[in-house]
Amino acid sequence: MRRIVSFMHVSLDGFVAGPAGEMDWISVGDEIFDFAAQRTNEADTALYGRVTYELMDGYWPTAADHPNPSKHDIEHSQWYNNVDKIVLSNTLKGLKKDKTTVISDDIAGKISALKQLPGKEIIMFGSPGATQSLMQHQLVDEFWLFVNPVLIGEGIPLFKNIRERVGLKLLASTSFPDSGVVCLHYEKK
Repeated sequence: MRRIVSFMHVSLDGFVAGPAGEMDWISVGDEIFDFAAQRTNEADTALYGRVTYELMDGYWPTAADHPNPSKHDIEHSQWYNNVDKIVLSNTLKGLKKDKTTVISDDIAGKISALKQLPGKEIIMFGSPGATQSLMQHQLVDEFWLFVNPVLIGEGIPLFKNIRERVGLKLLASTSFPDSGVVCLHYEKK
């Protein structure tokens, strides 16, 4: 069975974005990009909520074509253009785009069926609402939490509406000295 892997930046106090969706507090750099690229190579499907999908799709398809693209821009643009994309959205119903499927209803059933298909991991970047929705149906198998050394006080929480205890097993922790970020890799018990 394919696994759904959630990649999420989070503040030390548990938020994934500020009250208005701000993410200017997130630390990224070459060391984190290189680490993340190792994980994306294990996935052949990207899963997004609508907001994250629109951000990603507005940049990554042509990122390698910009003047002086970084190594990360070239690699991730190529990966993005080659993988299947699943978008959980009620407002994008009917979107027709190559390698992109919008799921608007029976999310639990359709994602469960997707997990049964042959293939590599399904990686979910950001998308806190989509992550929370899938967690309600116990469909997220792993969490890669990039804990940023900042307290933002309020915003969009990483976890909410958890109805029952979810046991997690720490598989690895990786620190990034340049930024102070620590990546915690958990799987569901």
